[in-house]
Amino acid sequence: MIRTVQLSKSFGTVDAVVEVSFVVPAQGTLTILGPSGSGKTSLLRLIAGLDLPNAGEIYLDGKLASRPGWSLEPYRRGIGFLFQTPALWPHLTVAQNILFGLHHLPRPAARARLEELLEQMVLCDVANRFPYQVSGGEARRVSLARTLAPRPPILLMDEPLINLDLELKEQLMHLIKAAVTRHHATLIYVTHDLIEAATISQDFLFLEKGRIMRRSNSV
Repeated sequence: MIRTVQLSKSFGTVDAVVEVSFVVPAQGTLTILGPSGSGKTSLLRLIAGLDLPNAGEIYLDGKLASRPGWSLEPYRRGIGFLFQTPALWPHLTVAQNILFGLHHLPRPAARARLEELLEQMVLCDVANRFPYQVSGGEARRVSLARTLAPRPPILLMDEPLINLDLELKEQLMHLIKAAVTRHHATLIYVTHDLIEAATISQDFLFLEKGRIMRRSNSV
């Protein structure tokens, strides 16, 4: 479960997140919508522990994770964060990028998980290539596979399908939904695309100027 309580974050004189409170139940999916500059990315960064709030609290699985002046380290939150850009390690192959989050597993288990993801993401043929040697769509699939590899109980996705053609977007949306269902994950998904939002979730939060304008089950 993810719960925020009167969460606020400012950068100088700019209020990025203002008194935001909501709950996402365990294994639930929430889509956050809003125009550019509405605070969507700032909110995800707070939940991930990448930024400290100025006010309010964040609870993960009922336990305090953030408050002003203190934050549980990101690596201890059980969160997979998928960014707008693939952000792959350029000096690692596709396979090595995916294996990056599996160092805690015995080698046979890590290898089995890698093979599973390569097959699911249709990446077997490019496993030994470096990021500069794959297409943009393949890079997005590698990034998704790397995020899903350790089976995090919480997934945060920040417009991961932006600027993709419709066919590829539909393919990746299917992969995301299937992975979330398969691993019983809790998902917060940020987008500005209404069709994409409706495909991912039936629970919507609308942000504007850092504030919640409404929450509904329709767009």
